Amino acid sequence: MNFDLTDEQEMMRDTFARFLDEHSSTVRVRKAQETDGFDQALWSGLADLGAFAMRVPEDAGGMDLGLFDAALLMEEAGRTLVSGPLAEALVATRLLGQLGGQNDLLEAAIGGETVVTIAMHDVADKPVQWIAGGAVAKAVVARRGSDIVLVTVAGKGEANLATTPIAEIDLGAGGTTVLASGEEALALFAAALEEWKLYIAVGLSGIGRQALKMAAEYAGERKAFGQLIGTFQGISHPLADLLCDVDGAKFLAWKAIRDIYDASDEAGATISLAYWYACDAAARAVAQGLHTFGGFGLSSEYDIHLYNLRAKGWPLVAGDPALALEEAGRRLYAGEKAALPASGEVPLDFDLGDEARAVCAEIAELFATKVTPEMKAKFHYSWEGYVPEVHKMLAEHSLLFPGLPEHLSGRNITPYARIAAMGEMERQGYNTPGANVAAMVAMMIDKYGSDELKAEVLPKITGGDVLCSLGYSEPSCGSDVFAAQCKATQQEDGSWRIDGTKMWTSGANLSSYVLMLTRTNPDVPKHKGLTMFIVPLKTEGVTVQAVHTFQDERTNITFYDGVVIPDSWRLGEIDGGVKTMSAALELEHGGGFSKVMKAMIEAAEALTEDLGITGEVRTQCRLARSVAHLWISDMLTYRAQWSSVEKKPNFGFGPMSKMYSSEKFLSDSRDLLDLTAPVSLSKREGPAGFLNQCYRHAAGTTIYGGTSEVHRSMVAERGLGLPRTRG
Repeated sequence: MNFDLTDEQEMMRDTFARFLDEHSSTVRVRKAQETDGFDQALWSGLADLGAFAMRVPEDAGGMDLGLFDAALLMEEAGRTLVSGPLAEALVATRLLGQLGGQNDLLEAAIGGETVVTIAMHDVADKPVQWIAGGAVAKAVVARRGSDIVLVTVAGKGEANLATTPIAEIDLGAGGTTVLASGEEALALFAAALEEWKLYIAVGLSGIGRQALKMAAEYAGERKAFGQLIGTFQGISHPLADLLCDVDGAKFLAWKAIRDIYDASDEAGATISLAYWYACDAAARAVAQGLHTFGGFGLSSEYDIHLYNLRAKGWPLVAGDPALALEEAGRRLYAGEKAALPASGEVPLDFDLGDEARAVCAEIAELFATKVTPEMKAKFHYSWEGYVPEVHKMLAEHSLLFPGLPEHLSGRNITPYARIAAMGEMERQGYNTPGANVAAMVAMMIDKYGSDELKAEVLPKITGGDVLCSLGYSEPSCGSDVFAAQCKATQQEDGSWRIDGTKMWTSGANLSSYVLMLTRTNPDVPKHKGLTMFIVPLKTEGVTVQAVHTFQDERTNITFYDGVVIPDSWRLGEIDGGVKTMSAALELEHGGGFSKVMKAMIEAAEALTEDLGITGEVRTQCRLARSVAHLWISDMLTYRAQWSSVEKKPNFGFGPMSKMYSSEKFLSDSRDLLDLTAPVSLSKREGPAGFLNQCYRHAAGTTIYGGTSEVHRSMVAERGLGLPRTRG
């Protein structure tokens, strides 16, 4: 897996970034808007850096760089609001080089002396079109029936939303030269339009991210009611949501580029979804960014309005972006094919590797040969899906705890193979959280436990003989675990007496031990007076009471009345519980709910087929939208995992992955339930029952493991640099 750029790409991006910071400053952008929205000096400077030669074939005098290289330029162009039709010029110059016969014009375009742009629609059907850069372009590359033509134009700009150099031009009235004809030429032109969608998607991501950055900086300086407004969750949380969206849009474009490189069947649909999603995400991001400035955002003196307008000014020249969602639906569900541009070299890699595939194959073989239908019938996403025989079998094959080091797991595999192994068990349907919690407890005992715990308890956990539960939450504190009041009092003989209540002690009815966070000192700040213990659940004074949810799930409330345990069952220092809890972070690679989201979409696809509505536009659009959310969830998870494994700077990537995927799981489960109604109301076995279960399951995913509100605060703080929004 790799999210890194090559050294050459880092150098190229930094070069363009420095140039654009100086020559496409908002001062220069405003200056260009005083005339036609075009900055000739900027254009010439970009040409000097080789921008317009990037995608031109070498035999036509270009650099023949890859899609990803040009996408990096477009992200910087979005961030700095480049004044000119850059995306259009990139694809138009490439077409001129591919089709040939216009050497002088191509040389002038590469040199920045002439602007050449592209028409989005067939001139035979729509001779009068809005053209990006039409106000300053010398020529437009267009399709006219079965021909690709070059139209000489002298467009005249007019006042428009974002003061960009667009113009409405009658392409049928201009001088026309046929560049090429036939299927091959048409395919090249169609591929150029797909390439344009990718550039606009990445450029819009750059616009959206910069707008969020500006809003966060303002929220970190502006005070209201005596506090920085960035501390208000009503300000910070929408910005955190939108950071996930604009990053997700960029990553969809990255996925599309990699899909093209891999000749994936998903490539065409991914392009359409990346473009549609970026148009929507950027529009919402700039609107929220402007809203964060309050009334000042409406003032033309504040730069945020420039981003608000440009986020619409770039894509709408091609028409309604919602049409791209319909296009994605056809490409996913109606067999529509797309002409694809050549990708060039792509450093991005979202594959977990050969070892990961081998481990997954091993797990799949075990489930196929060792797990009976009766065992599989017990599988469930909750703790109630725990099957002792399967748990033990995985332990015997050193596959129960792939995320733990070799001396605990029994196997030395790479981090990516560990990630794949855990994903494969989910794919097999064995998604009980019991193993995940047991792994956490084993890690903490190994790091902080006494010799007695390591001898008596740890082997039972790693051997797959027992489960452990978490005793963090309490009825009065929910996600604020540091507010725990369950009391541990040390006795004269050194032992500890535990009194109190724990809520949501899932699996306590199945577990032998609970990892408990207790209050040992009420006279210090709340996070400093906590201590961790391992408490046997079969001990006198422990009561386990069932709490059933509407999700077909059982959790528990547990009561501790004078429960006595030896000091040797303490983990870490007295009052050092927060430090002890940090051991659990060693297992964090970022995760989400992609596996169940994928299964949910597959169930909805099967159900719409049964209902005979798969061919309807509404069905294809809504399924395609869910697919976009799934793929973004995947990409955000990959980034979190990669940054953790490779020890890269991590700006809240794990919380982004969990929060985004759980929220989209919730909204999509609701929408797909609507789409397939009324049969989706049934709990009958098969797709309907599973979709029904997903709707109920999803409600909990935004709560357990940390609520979405907690994760939004983490994303706001780590990803946008906003001040803390919680005590």
